[in-house]
Amino acid sequence: MSIFLIILLIIAMGFVVFAVARGLHAFANMRPDELDENGIPKSLATQNKMMFARVKWQAIAIGLVVILLLGKAASN
Repeated sequence: MSIFLIILLIIAMGFVVFAVARGLHAFANMRPDELDENGIPKSLATQNKMMFARVKWQAIAIGLVVILLLGKAASN
């Protein structure tokens, strides 16, 4: 069971890295003249979306670490 949780943890950490990289890419390529229908720059919307994705995946990764630690403590 712990191997499965470790694999899920590695996948979640990969998604964190992907969200950070995509958010940084949107930040580096920010073009204020490209606006969406609400008048918000498209790259800013992408940055916000990736920030929330990063927080979500970090919370999932922390939850998996807690589950792993509780499982190890229960087995001792």
